[in-house]
Amino acid sequence: MEPSLFILLADDDADDREFFSEALQEISVNGSVALFRDGRELMEFIDSEAAGSPHILFMDLNMPCKGGLECLQEIRQKAQFAQMPIAIYSTSSSERDIDLTYQHGATVYIKKPNDFGKLKKMIHHIMREKWPLQNSPVPRDQFVLTV
Repeated sequence: MEPSLFILLADDDADDREFFSEALQEISVNGSVALFRDGRELMEFIDSEAAGSPHILFMDLNMPCKGGLECLQEIRQKAQFAQMPIAIYSTSSSERDIDLTYQHGATVYIKKPNDFGKLKKMIHHIMREKWPLQNSPVPRDQFVLTV
């Protein structure tokens, strides 16, 4: 039996949060997901005792209150979360955004799929084939996941 996973998703788009949760259910990922509306909510949780030891964080880059890059930098400074896989999950395909998240320790960069089937395929790929993601840095040419 697969281990039960604790997954975090920080995304300011309510529809994207709902689709992500539905996709996890449809591909039968054994675990639970905690959802956050922005970076401030995410960091309040990360700083709480309730955070425990999440297995992976999917995080939007452009969020109100506190953006994904700022959260990434703060999370990587916390010993408890320094090795946690962090998937940047964004609509941005800016090389600058990709480079900055790579430099600050994101594990993988995913351009948000624009269709539910592709979303399920992406999550399946990360959770079944690439997960557990290696804690060692991936080469830059393998950092961006395309589905």
